[in-house]
Amino acid sequence: MSVLLWRSLGLALAAAVSLGLARFSYALLLPPMRADLQWSYLTAGNMNAVNAAGYLLGALAMPALLARVDARQGVLIGGAAAAVLLALHGLAPPEGVLYLLRLALGAASAASFVGGGVLAARLATSPAGAGRSGLVLGLYYGGTGLGIVASALLMPAVLGRPVAHAWHAAWWVLAAAAGVATLCTAWLTRPLAAAPMAAPKGRRVWRPLAAGLAGYFMFGLGYIGYMTFSVTLLREQQLGPGAITGFFVLLGAGVVASSWVWAGLLERARGGRALALLNGLLALATVLPVWSSHPLAALASGALFGGVFISAVASTTAMVRHNLPPSHWPGGIAAFTIVFAIGQVLGPTLVGQVADGAGGLARGFVVSAAVLALGALLAAWQRPLAHEP
Repeated sequence: MSVLLWRSLGLALAAAVSLGLARFSYALLLPPMRADLQWSYLTAGNMNAVNAAGYLLGALAMPALLARVDARQGVLIGGAAAAVLLALHGLAPPEGVLYLLRLALGAASAASFVGGGVLAARLATSPAGAGRSGLVLGLYYGGTGLGIVASALLMPAVLGRPVAHAWHAAWWVLAAAAGVATLCTAWLTRPLAAAPMAAPKGRRVWRPLAAGLAGYFMFGLGYIGYMTFSVTLLREQQLGPGAITGFFVLLGAGVVASSWVWAGLLERARGGRALALLNGLLALATVLPVWSSHPLAALASGALFGGVFISAVASTTAMVRHNLPPSHWPGGIAAFTIVFAIGQVLGPTLVGQVADGAGGLARGFVVSAAVLALGALLAAWQRPLAHEP
């Protein structure tokens, strides 16, 4: 394996921790936690909304942090903190403390993910990444799929044990996986660095990319309902454990495969065309399990959603890299992360409120699909910048 791919793998493992293990694994743990703790859909959604609020706080702090420390330090500190916080989830603290842990976990994830995005952008434009920048960015964000697949394979063995409160131990397993992955990231990324740089003024990042930011906000608002409640919906539709595991594995495998599927598009698309296309496909994937409760519809939905959603994230880093000077990359990536996080704060609560009413989760998924479709229209308005802002 080439040096470029080894370093990309190290960064991919950071994404596996910050999103795959620290966030999306919640969908697998939600059904037993909800049954055990007697949560409503709204409470279950709020737990992920608080996690996204922490992510927002972390993203807001990142431009200032990256002006003081190397991005690699942010990645490793965030990954280590995520492992500790996941372990604390397993102690089954009172609900108020669990909200605080979800908040802190979101902030740690943002530190790791934004820092990793900066390093990936630097690696993509280095001599080693010449001609393969789309692949490097795709591999980084596709690393999220490694965390999703790991969660899908690890959780059934833990949650399927005939013991009370098995979900406690599930959090500890996730914490151990996050710790190992962070150690591997530290080893594989030793040559990488992104020296501290001054944060750009907000107006020079936000105004020129306003349409892209609006489309990405809708992405954050729409996709998170699917990622929070998809397993719960499938269980309500009486899908068996094997089918649900297969769904989550396909979703994670799709994330990994998206590194290659969309690399060319990310390399070519300078405006919002890539984000618009990906938002549209996500809207389709979201309504598939509503149209049909057949297991094949669920599997197709998971494969399509997994094969698209993380590349929507990667498309924004590519948009920043294509349209802004390197000195503006931290601020640009942070700006997209901020609107993404705001959408994620609102999304789980929105779907939870809709699901607690008439129509249940199916209606919540229809709302998410409509939001994603609107995001596609907004992103399509983003044009390449004619000059540096």
